[in-house]
Amino acid sequence: MPDAVTAVREFSRFYTDVLGLLGGALLETPYSLTEARVLFELGQPGSAGSAGGAGTAGGVGALDLRRRLGLDPGYLSRILARFESAGLVERERSTVDARRQMLRLTPLGREAFADLDARSTAQVSGLLAAASEAERRALVGALGTARAVLGGEKRPTRRPELRPLRPGDLGWVVQRHGLRYAEEYGWDATFEGLVARIVADYTESAGPTAARQNAWIAELGGEPVGCVFCTQKDDDTAQLRLLLVEPAARGAGVGTALVDECLRFAASAGYREIMLWTNDVLVAARRIYERAGFRLEHEGARPNFGAQLTEQIWRRPLP
Repeated sequence: MPDAVTAVREFSRFYTDVLGLLGGALLETPYSLTEARVLFELGQPGSAGSAGGAGTAGGVGALDLRRRLGLDPGYLSRILARFESAGLVERERSTVDARRQMLRLTPLGREAFADLDARSTAQVSGLLAAASEAERRALVGALGTARAVLGGEKRPTRRPELRPLRPGDLGWVVQRHGLRYAEEYGWDATFEGLVARIVADYTESAGPTAARQNAWIAELGGEPVGCVFCTQKDDDTAQLRLLLVEPAARGAGVGTALVDECLRFAASAGYREIMLWTNDVLVAARRIYERAGFRLEHEGARPNFGAQLTEQIWRRPLP
């Protein structure tokens, strides 16, 4: 816990420095960070008076704005009074509830919001300009995780995106398998060694065999969260291998999507059936296999990876 607290505090200091948030004015405008945030909230699509926003005739409730931003009532009132004096904001009573005060941007306020929005976009675009596409995807995924963890919210439900292997992915597959199975099942380094050999065999295949093998990485929000390999067992049989789903992505359909893609590829590659080898402790994976039409063919006790396990072989025909 102390290390996590230190890391979050260090990042907070780093980020405020990078964006220049400690100065009196934001992005070389007349507005402080708090004032800019108020303008930003009033300028969002759906707020009356926002650029391009349909909104409602009544605008944004002053009480709703204060609660959303967590501002002191007196502080927000002074900001809004300055905005009114500058012709940026206008207030009126709600037509639905006369006790409610509604806010909306004036045409001049919309111009101020558009300028702030453009400056902020340009600043962040400049920060990302030197980052590679892979680095940007990783950053977006990490930011989503930070928002979910610190905001106490569930990550948005999204469909996983599957893609072919890229440089660096094979090392990720080996590392994540070794770490996950050690942490969750206590397996020793011999399992990670097995994964490394499977990956090496896959990369060294050539000719007709290579054309009948494939592998995929699953991503959520640009972040790798799973993988699966389809390899050749023999001329008629494909083998599903190295299915992995990160804990944070479980329940999002990642495993099912990976298995389904593996089955589609195996069928298109001309295999008549597909099999897999697993262990009975991998309950969640076994459920995915059963739903995908696999049937248990063999089961037997076998010590492996520093544990007493029950190995299983599953198989299903392909169309």
